[in-house]
Amino acid sequence: MTQAFVIGFIGPLQAFIVVLMLLLLFGGKKIPEMMRALGQGLQEFKKVTRENNPEGEAGKSEPEPPTKPLDQ
Repeated sequence: MTQAFVIGFIGPLQAFIVVLMLLLLFGGKKIPEMMRALGQGLQEFKKVTRENNPEGEAGKSEPEPPTKPLDQ
């Protein structure tokens, strides 16, 4: 039971192995370029999201109450 819970977490050894594999695959010069491009893409995404939703977050606006009661 506890082992199934622990499997989802990445420990320091696994993180080190992932970083080592990235260095071996892409080299030391390519990784900063890729991270820079990723950061610029995220900035562009946030900019477009803010432009399309000027009121802020989507769930913040409250619906208007009905002006007169409904007759049934």
